[in-house]
Amino acid sequence: MTLTQLSYIVAVDKYRHFATAAEKSYVTQPTLSMQIHKLEDELGVTIFDRSKSPVVPTDIGGKIIAQARIILKESKQLRDIANFKETELRGTFKVGIIPTIAPYLVPMFLRSFMKQYPLVELVFEELLTSELLEKIGDDQLDAGIIATPPEQSYIYTEDLFVEPFVAYLSHTHPLLDKVQLTVDDLDRTNIWLLNEGHCFRDQAVKLCKEKEKKNQAAIEFKSGNLETLKKLVEQNFGMTLLPWLAVLEFDGSCTSAIIKHFEDPIPSRKVRLVYGRKHLKQNIIAAFRETICSAVPESLKATDKKVVIE
Repeated sequence: MTLTQLSYIVAVDKYRHFATAAEKSYVTQPTLSMQIHKLEDELGVTIFDRSKSPVVPTDIGGKIIAQARIILKESKQLRDIANFKETELRGTFKVGIIPTIAPYLVPMFLRSFMKQYPLVELVFEELLTSELLEKIGDDQLDAGIIATPPEQSYIYTEDLFVEPFVAYLSHTHPLLDKVQLTVDDLDRTNIWLLNEGHCFRDQAVKLCKEKEKKNQAAIEFKSGNLETLKKLVEQNFGMTLLPWLAVLEFDGSCTSAIIKHFEDPIPSRKVRLVYGRKHLKQNIIAAFRETICSAVPESLKATDKKVVIE
């Protein structure tokens, strides 16, 4: 019995398909199937009912898979112990981060963290919130950065900062003459939004008023990238909503489009650090959080005059 074999049965249980499990495990299907057969022979049981589609565990197989998950998680604890020293931080630290935060936040703190903790190898992965939380649950990530409260009971959460929404308007937009905007100014029918699945889209929709579509736009554009929506606005098409850090580099002098801020209370989102278990990497998590909080502007740490949209 090997950890590799255990990881294969967990993968098959997750994807309920041998070919997909092999692909996600970066091995060929014959290799994965052979190793699972060896494990079944060694244990003298059938772990998966292969006659069904999608494949499902047998009753005893389900119990074995549950124990395999525990063994795999505990094996990772051994690596934590091996890499832990009271006088230094070291080891690999895998972080998931949602796409509407990653390009704006990571450059703010990355150099500082690397300088302070050169023995820590940071591995970032951009993921939607649901994918990120799933990977934390499967112990594939050490931590994540998200902007909505997780529902899972096993997820630990620490607040990082509260980030306002800003409006990004084309030069011909009817709201251009307003000094500051209010939530009542927003109309879902004329705002570029991200694809479904992005929490930033869900938050934007909650802000926008549901109105009857009188002048249907001739263009529909589905995007998973805020930078694409910014480019559309800069080509004189409508408006979009952006997180405050996305326009920080403009410093109020953007010429391609117009940045409008909101009146108090300012609609905002709460950015959170999440992780799935108390482990020896807790010292890296603490250092990671401290570095981020030191890098972001002080104005984002205050919650007064803001209303958090969840």
